Amino acid sequence: MNIPAKLEKQAADGHSCASRAARLIPFVLLAMGACFFSAHALWAQTADSQTGGANTSWTATSESQSDNANPTRTIESHTQSGNRTLDKQTLQRRGSDGQFEPYQDIEKETLQVDATTVRTTMRTFGRDADGAKTLVQVTQEEKRMLPGGDSNVVRTTSDPDANGALQVVQRQIEETKKIGQDVEETKITTMLTGINGGLVQAMKVQERRERVANDTVESKKTTLLPNGDGNWQVSEIRQATTRQDGNIRSTEERVSRPDADGKLGEISRTVRKESESAPGEKRNTVETYSVDVPGSAREGGLHLVERATTTQRTASTGQQTTEKQLEQPTPGDPSSGLQVTTLTTDTVRPGPAGAQATQTIQMRDANGDFGVVSVDTSKSDNIHAIQVQIAPSEKPGKSDAVQKKR
Repeated sequence: MNIPAKLEKQAADGHSCASRAARLIPFVLLAMGACFFSAHALWAQTADSQTGGANTSWTATSESQSDNANPTRTIESHTQSGNRTLDKQTLQRRGSDGQFEPYQDIEKETLQVDATTVRTTMRTFGRDADGAKTLVQVTQEEKRMLPGGDSNVVRTTSDPDANGALQVVQRQIEETKKIGQDVEETKITTMLTGINGGLVQAMKVQERRERVANDTVESKKTTLLPNGDGNWQVSEIRQATTRQDGNIRSTEERVSRPDADGKLGEISRTVRKESESAPGEKRNTVETYSVDVPGSAREGGLHLVERATTTQRTASTGQQTTEKQLEQPTPGDPSSGLQVTTLTTDTVRPGPAGAQATQTIQMRDANGDFGVVSVDTSKSDNIHAIQVQIAPSEKPGKSDAVQKKR
């Protein structure tokens, strides 16, 4: 997990509010806590699967080796005691002496304050020139459930100043309200440090979700940014429709943004279809259309630029096989249509003492032939591991993960 760069204070010469908002995106993603563990984490599990009680604990270690990158190691731990949960992650890389040395630590503490309030604190640590552990960033989130299904979330991100004292650099307020039996609205306001040092509103997001039929849900998300004149202008609109037809679930999302003249126009469309064709077999297809086609100038209209097809099969023995095929335009010849560029195969084999997983990635070379570029293997001796998810490697390599219950 890469740590976002610290937010720069606005210079007196005045960067626009829009540029400030553009720089907040990494902070928004970090604050939302979409994924605490890094892409190297191979085993996903729930705490309750360990012992079935309120007090649980486990540790996990994974190593990644590659001919093209410095080997890394990730050590993770999870501890739950009563209403408090603590997750820790230490990232290590091999030093000049051949030994692994830590370079980043992340601690996430979740506290169930009461029946309606959950407080989550994430602390990120780096290493200074002497290798000492130093605090880089603190993100705190407090979520309150309100009567009627409404909720309120406040997220605050703080960075240490030159003296080590924490200074708030971002605050995000998220309010969700049910305005009808089948209608829900969410408003998110993000504030950043302004040129005078205080927090100023830098971005607003308004989302409306409505069930228009028993099998159809529609949503519209509008992002607004300040235009420098004290007014708000639309930066992006995302409209999505999700339908359930028997065992087939489909979602179509359209993204529109203003052009140079401020006129909104559709720039991309994504169509997803999920189905279960037979017991133990699932299929997922994602088609992406865009006005931008690699290797050609924008000419207006949407073009199919990518298709990803994933098939998952589970045998009676519990072995799970997932195959993913990625199709993209031919480099330098976008008019030739899509061709298969990447093949990924994941296999999970359960056993009496745990499970073993293997992921193989093949890519098409300049001659049109497929060659293996990455093979990741992992194993667990924890019989309570309930799911294996191998994240795609950024570079070809080989990793081994061992997870132990303590």
